[in-house]
Amino acid sequence: MHALSLELIPVQREHKIAFQKGVSSFREKISLTVPPDWPQFPEAFHISDAEVTENLVWPAFLFVCRSEACLVGNGGFAGDLSSEGEVEIGYEIAPCYQNKGFATEAVRQMLRYAFACAEVSAVIAHTLAAENASKAVLKKVGMTFSEELPNDEVGKVWRWRINRPAISL
Repeated sequence: MHALSLELIPVQREHKIAFQKGVSSFREKISLTVPPDWPQFPEAFHISDAEVTENLVWPAFLFVCRSEACLVGNGGFAGDLSSEGEVEIGYEIAPCYQNKGFATEAVRQMLRYAFACAEVSAVIAHTLAAENASKAVLKKVGMTFSEELPNDEVGKVWRWRINRPAISL
């Protein structure tokens, strides 16, 4: 995979509406192959009553491999910039596209996007509190383990962080 073969497309409200209608509607809307085992976290495409417009500053993205004309995953920013200057990222890659470098490239692009904003002092992410591929991806892009935190849904999570001065993309 070449570094520029992955394109991050901002998720629009119309994408979410098409997703709610079903895979065929979503596939038609984005004009790409959609893996049968995606998404693992469909809540990323939930439309809340309070959501009138997309978050244009800290968007969600579709991860698209143009050379294969396919959707490989999705991710983006979990909320707005904190008062400490932190923004959180999250992502998922469809199982059939894992271990091919797409997660690493997607995270690198989200880090570039975040650090293009002068107000961002750090980017954080959370993973399950276990050895896994996400941990390897975050370490590969320069993020470091920050702390273990309790989590009501999964018991514990690990928090990862990269500060602006430490970025090496």
